[in-house]
Amino acid sequence: MSEQTKNIILIGFMGCGKTTVGLRLSYRLRMPVEDTDKLIEKNTGKSISEIFATDGEEQFRRMETELLESISRRNYPRIISVGGGTPVNPQNRVLLKKCGKVIYLRIRPETVFERLKTDTTRPLLQCEEPLAKIKQLLDDRIEAYEECADLIIDADELSVDDIVNIIENDI
Repeated sequence: MSEQTKNIILIGFMGCGKTTVGLRLSYRLRMPVEDTDKLIEKNTGKSISEIFATDGEEQFRRMETELLESISRRNYPRIISVGGGTPVNPQNRVLLKKCGKVIYLRIRPETVFERLKTDTTRPLLQCEEPLAKIKQLLDDRIEAYEECADLIIDADELSVDDIVNIIENDI
């Protein structure tokens, strides 16, 4: 891998498979994997839901940017899975590109809904009409995802191994 692509960055909407793909890719490539949401939870001692409830989304988004700045200064290769809203901030898009090769796992709103309809740990989906919220958020984010992606994978109908194979063949 070249210096620019020493890291593999997985982006996409919640439920697209970033964590699962990251773990399988980590095993296959023998690279450590980090999840930015998990790192923020570890650093703060709070769940993402608690951070949203007590500190607000704006503070959480600041934490994401600070974490990406820290990651961009590290010098060891890894796979990084980022929260679904991370690329929305233009500063984060620049940082993501600086961190490594950005892979967007694209997914349809209906697939997200099916995967997450019983998941109560997603603060942005705790609302009256979660499918409508998913569609709105995806519409709001798609441009940001596509802008910073080096590779876009339509993940709806693919197995985890299919996605990992595509990534492996591209790096």
